[in-house]
Amino acid sequence: MRTAKWTLITLVVLAVAGFLHWSLPGRDVVRILGTEVQRRTEGSGPEGQVRVTDVRFIKAVSPDGDPRVYRNEDTGWGWPPYFKFNSANLAAVADDARSAEDDPRWMVVRHYGWRIQMISAFPNALSIRPATGPDQLLIPWTAIVVVVLLVGGVGYLWLRVRRWLARRRA
Repeated sequence: MRTAKWTLITLVVLAVAGFLHWSLPGRDVVRILGTEVQRRTEGSGPEGQVRVTDVRFIKAVSPDGDPRVYRNEDTGWGWPPYFKFNSANLAAVADDARSAEDDPRWMVVRHYGWRIQMISAFPNALSIRPATGPDQLLIPWTAIVVVVLLVGGVGYLWLRVRRWLARRRA
């Protein structure tokens, strides 16, 4: 029974950690190569209607030469709550930030999500700003604050439950 309890706790912690890793913003220093728009059709809606959308992508390369591709879609009012409504403006910023390999302009792209090649999943770009260089140190302050608050809240609830259980036993 003890093994089952710890297995369940481990699975819950891994699920929460994965959800946080996907949802919380990350940042990459990249050199932007350009943008692209792809037309996508999504299944059939009610009465056999087909939904067609244009999806923007930002193509980039990291300082060590690894390719990076970011989706550039509005999050709107959905999850995660970044309230991004500026995908067209962000595409313009990305086009303006393009640079060649012989004269690189390094940019910091803030994004959320994962790149999963098997299912063509891309992280969604949230913002672009100039970087100080290819070796700029990026500390994920937002993720640190959210995780500290979450751990503190869970610890507080755990102590409250333990005190409540101790009072019930007495």
